[in-house]
Amino acid sequence: MRYCINCCIHLLPNDLHRQCFRCRGPNHNNQKCPVCKGDNKIPLYTDSKQMKLLAVLEVRTDHSESWNGFFCLRKGKLCSLIFGLIIMTLVMASYILTGAKHGLLLIPSPFHYAAFISNPSLMDNESFSDMKDHYQPSKINISYVKDYPSIKLIIDTIASKLEFITRQRPDLEELRKQEPHMFSVIPNKFLPNSKNPCWYEEYRGNTTTDPYATNSYALYSKRFRTIFDYLRKVFWNHLYHYKDKHYRLRCLPHFYIIGQPKCGTTDLYDRLRLHPDVRFSAIKEPHWWTRKRFGIIRLRDGFHDRYPVEDYLDLFDLAAHQIQGALQSEAAKERGKMSNIIIGEASASTMWDNNAWIFFYDNSTEGEPPFLIQDFIHAFQPNAKLIVMLRDPVERLYSDYLYFASANKSAEDFHEKVAESLQLFENCMLDYSLRACVYNNTLNNAMPVRLQVGLYVVYLLDWLTVFGKDQILVLRLEDHASNVKYTMHMVFQFLDLGPLSEKQEALITKSPASNTRRPEDRSLGPMLPTTKAILKDFYRPFNTKLAQVLFDDAFLWKRT
Repeated sequence: MRYCINCCIHLLPNDLHRQCFRCRGPNHNNQKCPVCKGDNKIPLYTDSKQMKLLAVLEVRTDHSESWNGFFCLRKGKLCSLIFGLIIMTLVMASYILTGAKHGLLLIPSPFHYAAFISNPSLMDNESFSDMKDHYQPSKINISYVKDYPSIKLIIDTIASKLEFITRQRPDLEELRKQEPHMFSVIPNKFLPNSKNPCWYEEYRGNTTTDPYATNSYALYSKRFRTIFDYLRKVFWNHLYHYKDKHYRLRCLPHFYIIGQPKCGTTDLYDRLRLHPDVRFSAIKEPHWWTRKRFGIIRLRDGFHDRYPVEDYLDLFDLAAHQIQGALQSEAAKERGKMSNIIIGEASASTMWDNNAWIFFYDNSTEGEPPFLIQDFIHAFQPNAKLIVMLRDPVERLYSDYLYFASANKSAEDFHEKVAESLQLFENCMLDYSLRACVYNNTLNNAMPVRLQVGLYVVYLLDWLTVFGKDQILVLRLEDHASNVKYTMHMVFQFLDLGPLSEKQEALITKSPASNTRRPEDRSLGPMLPTTKAILKDFYRPFNTKLAQVLFDDAFLWKRT
């Protein structure tokens, strides 16, 4: 069958091809066809089964051209137009989203970033840097001064919503219902001849039993296994035998260094442990009250089995052995002498981290946690002493960022993270109370920097609902850095520690500072002046309230 390629650019089936007004099927004459006359026309041969085509098509511009070609041309143009519009839409959407995030739009975006993403938990000195790898900030070489007016509006909105409302303290029976096992292990009274809260507990194991076989701290952390290996070796030597039964001395801390992160708690810990009457847990920061008792190691790994209170008490066995030795000494037995050894615990998350409550306690308080860490500590240790070390929250936040951020650290990146975190905090404050936002797990994990840790007065007021002011010593890192001796004397007096020799005091007060800023972080320089101004505005009302509560204007941090 023979057809003219000029007439039929697209091959049609035989029955349809006959309808072409130029072609007449098998009777078509190439010489008589008015369209096909002329030279250099390319005939096309096909059979009824398969077609193979290799030809150069001639596109005519006269009005006698095939309508099929015309429609094909229009169809191609239409597809190109639609494709172009799609590309343009994507480019504009990218511009709007990126510009709105970094404040670069000529017309401010009316949208806020209200969607909370689920990040892993923020683990002090443990996993926070691992959690940050996903966040890759955009590098934009612009002046950040223009951000101040728009962010100032956000800060003003937050300030207008602030209300420092006293929380309702839960009663003891409610606490018992939440943690029945803990109340079954820890007694109501402690040994009268020990300054530290301790008691004897019957041990039912035998000589072949490993007392630390199931301890979660030993199972999940290789670096603590050496400590537990030593405890296993000396365990039986420290059991107290009475009437064919074995008893072990159990102890809780006498005092807690409860916060805050990047405020000098490590330095205070390192100096205090040099005092002859002070002992600490085998691990500096067990994070048991805030995380491990809920089974949280890293939220990115999900929940593990909850660490029982026995695992926490095991961390004080080394100190308990020394207290027991003092109690059982001949001099102590004869004179009824009291053991003056005290134990401390220095988890810097204790003051502020109540993020796990939402997963374990009934949410019937409009977003506010019904129970806080201090409720349980006070239930067992109403006479506990608490030490808080604070610093200018603006500088604390930058130090926190430099310590925990894993990559792409810069003053510009810090500024962007601060701006984003303020927007997220504002969104929460529009719908919830201040306490609900401060303890909001979703919000705290979504914010790129930990703004909430610097809201010291919110946490302090909640601790003061259960503990008296005389039980909480609040220090400033700035004072500690300028006069270590004075600060340490305040701590010794607060803990009622005995006098030291000049040599012992010099060892404690003249030791080099611990956990200072790393050289690579110092090279990044200070934060941007605009960022500093923004953060000072944000923290100002909280600092003002803190100074009022403590009757000390030094906590306004006006000179920093």
